[in-house]
Amino acid sequence: MSDPAPLKRVRKRHFQQARDNGIPIVGLTSYDALSAAIFDQAGIDFLLVGDSAGQVVLGYDSTVPVTVDELIPLTRAVANAAQRAFVIADLPFGSYELGPDQALQTAFRFMKETHAQAVKLEGGVRSAEQIRRIVTAGIPVMAHIGYTPQSEHQIGGHLVQGRGDAADAVLADAHAVEDAGAFAVVLEMVPSEVAKRVTESIRIPTISVGAGPHTSGQLMVWTDFAGLHGGRYPRFVKKYADLHGVLTQAVESFRNDVESGVYPAPEHEYE
Repeated sequence: MSDPAPLKRVRKRHFQQARDNGIPIVGLTSYDALSAAIFDQAGIDFLLVGDSAGQVVLGYDSTVPVTVDELIPLTRAVANAAQRAFVIADLPFGSYELGPDQALQTAFRFMKETHAQAVKLEGGVRSAEQIRRIVTAGIPVMAHIGYTPQSEHQIGGHLVQGRGDAADAVLADAHAVEDAGAFAVVLEMVPSEVAKRVTESIRIPTISVGAGPHTSGQLMVWTDFAGLHGGRYPRFVKKYADLHGVLTQAVESFRNDVESGVYPAPEHEYE
């Protein structure tokens, strides 16, 4: 959300203003104070404390095991560090599916214990009542449709959603979350043309995670865009750095220096 006069704090209303004015919205995930402060200073509009922390921070093989108690301290750290960016807390699997009452109680915990400015939950039509209840209580909600990682076992893996006749279901989900009061919606791993149809058919901002360029903004997992892990990356990821390589080289240099006696040198000693 570039602005001649930089915002002191991104607010919910700025998302709609950006969408209406054709200004791209830029988001990254964050799970700690150090990365949050860097992204905030670089002008990122919103920081999502995603349940992707399950893989990135906690070492799980999916987002499914992540708990509220695990995400709350991570969200608090990010919210404490961000001075400008809008901080959004992910509601993990099992914390809202029982219905609106459970969803609201979980949202209350995140808002009271972390100082985040909004929450995010997965699901379109199936989560509409949860979204409506949270919004009615005064808490902003970002919705998440298309590929929903918490449902990967039901979906059958990391599969693109909305191809062919399934596009109508994505559109229905988008309208459902808009009607329920979500201020924005993430579209994950859907064909670009479907994302374009969604963006043109609803009023609220759309945020792409592997959904192409025809949306109101883009969101990436920061460890993906920075190349922090080895192995295969999703097709939609553009690596802007190779932190995995940089850190590996640094660690190897440190180990070699210690083993050879080069470190610590006299300049690293106290008299």
